[in-house]
Amino acid sequence: MNQTKFIIDDDLAPYVNCVMIGESLDANSHTNIPLYADGYPGIMFQKSKNGFYLLPKNKKLSELFLYGQTLHPTSLDVKGLHRYVVVQLYPFASKYLLNINPKVLNDECYDLLQIEYIDIETFRRKLIETENLNEQIIIISDLIRQLIKFHKVSINNKINKAISIILNTKGQIRINELSNSIFMTERTLERNFMSYVGLSPKQFSKIIQFQFSINKLTKSAYDSLLEIGLDSGFSDQSHFIRTFKKYTGQTPSYYLNKFDQN
Repeated sequence: MNQTKFIIDDDLAPYVNCVMIGESLDANSHTNIPLYADGYPGIMFQKSKNGFYLLPKNKKLSELFLYGQTLHPTSLDVKGLHRYVVVQLYPFASKYLLNINPKVLNDECYDLLQIEYIDIETFRRKLIETENLNEQIIIISDLIRQLIKFHKVSINNKINKAISIILNTKGQIRINELSNSIFMTERTLERNFMSYVGLSPKQFSKIIQFQFSINKLTKSAYDSLLEIGLDSGFSDQSHFIRTFKKYTGQTPSYYLNKFDQN
């Protein structure tokens, strides 16, 4: 996925992190898009002749869906011509959009076309009828607005603040420090975090720490994996490798070799 420049409207800025796109004009192509844990759910619209599949479940996906938190190595697989737009959401956003337990979306995709309480077919038709990226993003943005307006979920400012702290500290904060900083008991923090994110604050912190390490692995010059692991807050190299393999199914060395070949 390639991030694209798009100005997010002020009313959606609290919910939308960025917009990503991808396509293939090769009818004989076979594209596999790894989805590694990053802490962000998202809405994806896709147009393809043969359909997108969620692996390893081999589940055929809707043209328009919301994916939740990724905890285990998974990927999107598509053959032939295709184009997709992803509106990446902040960790709590799926709660405000669907008002369901976000935990049920972990490693899963929710078919937005099954929604009956808004005119979802009109959104689908508009998305299909235009090839203009900006127009597609505007259509998805309007869909997000309607979903938020319909559900009217109360804003949880303390959980939003906790998420911001975890992101700013790159996952390297103790949960007791986090709960103290937002004046909430650890038990209440965990319960609220689960309700709005679908993960415990500790799980989410580990994912953000992992994402920090994978970015360092691919974008920075380091002499050793130990150096990357320690700089990312892991206690030792073995801890770093175990965590990395948990989320990618690969060792850091294997992942980096594949990255360098692409």
